[in-house]
Amino acid sequence: MSLKQLQNLKILDQDIIDEEQGCRYDKRNTSDLLDNGIILLDKPPGPTSHEVVAWTKRMLDLPKIGHSGTLDPQVSGVLPLGLGNATKALGVLLFGTKEYVGIGRFHAVPSLEVLEYLKKTFTGPIYQKPPQRSSVLRRTRIRTIKEIEILERKDSLVLMRTVCESGTYIRKLIYDMGEIMGPGASMIELRRTRVAQFEEKAGLVTMHTLADAYAVWKESGDDSKLRRYVYPVEHALGEIKSVVIRDSAVDALCHGAQLAIPGVLQISHDMKKGDFVAVYTQKGEAVALATATMDADAISDGTRGHAFETNRIIMEPGTYKKSWRTRSVDRAPDRDGR
Repeated sequence: MSLKQLQNLKILDQDIIDEEQGCRYDKRNTSDLLDNGIILLDKPPGPTSHEVVAWTKRMLDLPKIGHSGTLDPQVSGVLPLGLGNATKALGVLLFGTKEYVGIGRFHAVPSLEVLEYLKKTFTGPIYQKPPQRSSVLRRTRIRTIKEIEILERKDSLVLMRTVCESGTYIRKLIYDMGEIMGPGASMIELRRTRVAQFEEKAGLVTMHTLADAYAVWKESGDDSKLRRYVYPVEHALGEIKSVVIRDSAVDALCHGAQLAIPGVLQISHDMKKGDFVAVYTQKGEAVALATATMDADAISDGTRGHAFETNRIIMEPGTYKKSWRTRSVDRAPDRDGR
């Protein structure tokens, strides 16, 4: 959560920040960062995404690492990895826009006019059936191609950039282009250059560089290089709407309580019922992912009732002190404290 995001939220109430609890999201020590971090790995062609995850777990000596969006073995590029608790936030990136740059070989030399026709034909919603060698059920579904750019053509080889909805198979897209053209086409190389807000130029790290940075930290205590490649989990949530809650509500939420209006301090201005949101502490730490059950105006004008339904807890229980009692003993106070 950036300072810009905090400044753009609608303030409903204010509360004292307890500096003795939690930690500002951008001030975590290296060990905590490795359990609440995101790595933008530059996956090499060859290994599967699962193999890359297994190697990284051994390399960083972490029990839990997950990836966001499988890349086929021969595909390289942006592969976000969630470390520890950050694996719980990876689902946000699965729904983000993807960008690929690939080379297709057409079985006849396509003219510029034909390429322009194919580009227009396959931009927008398309029907696509996953290829035979895929990790999902092979049934026809609709995927949206947002943009196709022909970067270069040399004889039957075409270099193209594609911006698309998550779950789109570029290799099948090129195959289908070849079917429309007539002689056929196949993908010979592909690289993913963007996942949601994370672009290739944002600072990818190779496995060799990551291994070296981790070794330097463990051997000398110098974490400057390692911290260059591990981002707080909150960076993965920047594309969805935000909610800031009271310190006294944090541990209750971590133990499964639903978030009621009295615990809310700030919200995104344009929040609508049904929006998927990230819940933060006043220090900007990600607490949970939730779904809004009210619009922003209803939350702003209300004094009680559940405003959000929790989908996934990110923060470990006990990070903040327990400051709640069971419903039989106490009820949530109204905003004016009654």
